[in-house]
Amino acid sequence: MTQILYGRQVVRQVLKENRKVRKLYLQSPMPELEALAKKAGVPVVLTDRKKLNRITESEHHQGVAVEIEPYETVSLDELIRGKKGQYGFLIMLDELEDPHNLGAVLRTADAVNADGVIIKKTHSAGLTPTVAKVSAGAIDTVKVAAVTNLTNACKELKKQGYWIVGADMDGVDYRTLNYDFHAVLVIGNEGKGISRLVRENCDHIVSLPMRGTISSLNASVSAGILMYGIDAKRNPIQ
Repeated sequence: MTQILYGRQVVRQVLKENRKVRKLYLQSPMPELEALAKKAGVPVVLTDRKKLNRITESEHHQGVAVEIEPYETVSLDELIRGKKGQYGFLIMLDELEDPHNLGAVLRTADAVNADGVIIKKTHSAGLTPTVAKVSAGAIDTVKVAAVTNLTNACKELKKQGYWIVGADMDGVDYRTLNYDFHAVLVIGNEGKGISRLVRENCDHIVSLPMRGTISSLNASVSAGILMYGIDAKRNPIQ
């Protein structure tokens, strides 16, 4: 089974990352993308807009699409072994359902050089073409582990020295922690928040101060602020 990705930025990133691309579809000649395809040994197919609309199931493909092998997830152990800095940094998504939110989280996770993202195998957005497009290429650079049970994953991570930091409305101000420890940032479902069992395994609950009239933020926006908050504490301006 293959997947279709589209849009110039996404396709450019996929070709540069040299993923398993089977075909590049173009509505008209695009020298840069054709050169990348040639370098990667990917066949180029010139086609018309009608066919691109059909294979992408969208009219917003920008005249380009690629057929690729499905995106694969990794094991939790691989995320732990792939720690990049002094302190590990993982993002756990507790049944986040909107693929646009997942794509945005991956993009920010790449920006702060996080070690990876953990999702649940069921009742969660998976690694789809929509996620790939929103991530602007981060789906190729950020490792994602899909687990059966998030509570068990929390317990395993604790054994490996990680502290679980949940984001919820009734926690302490996120700026009060120093994050000088291996951290797992937990972002809850768009409507329900963090599930009870996952929350019970959190070592800290943090919140974003809300001074206006709106009581909450979009899940990926909250995740982005918190990821940069953790990064700022660990990498202060000298």
